[in-house]
Amino acid sequence: MTRDDALATLTRLGLSPDEAFPLFEAALACAVHETPGRDTAAAEALGRDAIERLTHHLDQLGGEAALAEALAGDLRLTGDLMTYDHPDNADLIALSHRRKGLPVMLGVIYLHAARACGLKVQGVDFPGHFLLRIETAEGLMALDPFGDGRLVLPSELSRMALRAGLDPAQASQPAGLMAPVSDRSVLLRLQNNLMARTHDAGDWAGAERAALRRALLVPLVPALWLDVARAREAQGALGGALQALDRAGALQGEAALAARTSRDRLRRTLN
Repeated sequence: MTRDDALATLTRLGLSPDEAFPLFEAALACAVHETPGRDTAAAEALGRDAIERLTHHLDQLGGEAALAEALAGDLRLTGDLMTYDHPDNADLIALSHRRKGLPVMLGVIYLHAARACGLKVQGVDFPGHFLLRIETAEGLMALDPFGDGRLVLPSELSRMALRAGLDPAQASQPAGLMAPVSDRSVLLRLQNNLMARTHDAGDWAGAERAALRRALLVPLVPALWLDVARAREAQGALGGALQALDRAGALQGEAALAARTSRDRLRRTLN
């Protein structure tokens, strides 16, 4: 798959409804878009193996235990504690070889397998640390894919929320802390992470790639196209910046108005 192939895939998937969003396919396209030319076979095999191993363990274990046994036990997927900020931790192809990554990257595999096996698992946009929630016969439970799929108790959720800066009233409501998000939002969180890191490092080409993936995944949000334009302008790619501003300006909202203003300013610069 080439970078153009990945862009075409992301453009197509960005138009799909949330309930039919193919998370694994989109994550693989994001990885190829970031570093094209790599063989995707290992990542595709990991996706198949995750479903096969989870199916096997569900014959004997409950959903939460089966997920941990299949993905952390059999497939050795775990969090990268030693080199947390390494870019490979946010890349599906790299994950298939290294077997370690960021919480949200690991969560993509958990969600992919769970969906295929009929488990009710969703991402949780927990502050500072991505988690999963699973509906079981015993009630709602939180799982930590970064911590080998272990259960997170309500008391620990509250402590984590306090450390992340939430006020005590919010931190004392575990149900509120486990509000689910769509699979599209899971992948968007991963791209947000990549864009923030490349932006802080002054890597405008990397920031542009991450920003473009975000905008293609959620194409009707003008603020995301504004980020693409800013990254392109920072590289001196003014024509590309104008294209992104045109996309943003054609939408609705305050960010679209800001895009039209920026577009007029940039055009005056070019003239």
